[in-house]
Amino acid sequence: MECSSLYGFLAAVYRTEPTAELLRWIRDPDSLDLLADTGVDLGTSFADHAEDELIELLAVEYTRLFIGPGNHVPPYAAVHLGGEGALLWGRPTVWVKKYIEAAGFEYRPDYHDLPDHISAELEFMREITAREAAALEKRDPAEAGQLRAVGSEFVASHLSLWIPKFCDLVIDRAELTFYRGMAALTKDFIESERANTIDSRESENLKRREI
Repeated sequence: MECSSLYGFLAAVYRTEPTAELLRWIRDPDSLDLLADTGVDLGTSFADHAEDELIELLAVEYTRLFIGPGNHVPPYAAVHLGGEGALLWGRPTVWVKKYIEAAGFEYRPDYHDLPDHISAELEFMREITAREAAALEKRDPAEAGQLRAVGSEFVASHLSLWIPKFCDLVIDRAELTFYRGMAALTKDFIESERANTIDSRESENLKRREI
């Protein structure tokens, strides 16, 4: 699965309870093979459940995990970066909003959640990586480089600082294989993106020293 598609898929996973459309895509044999290639095995029970039953099970799990009440896992950066007693609309929320807007992006008019919801941040990266790929395809390395820099900075300075912690909590508290698998995939992907950013910076520094 290409980078922008994976960001988009994960954004959809965390945005709301799984829709029938998303579920059908996931249960398609080709999609299951793609997920298996990333190390995600949803098990036979995922494929065996009737669609309506599975949608209901996942909706209950989504609410319990990410909305509450109770010991849920808030899907907001500010909660995980703000330390003990952190609240919504903290400094990380403001930083994310300013960063995304400074990069030339806007939140959709119908988006009413907080700027630092995990789905909004992953959707931002989906757009960044998709535009970078389009710039490379039209042979515009300058634009591609600018977009790559924006995305890499966002991963290194923000996403990699809270999403792996968030994913660990989801893995620990999830009752269904689906959300444990999605959280493990998300953590591995963000950590891989972070490693690629470091490797890219080291390569750039080496080139500068050689020059």
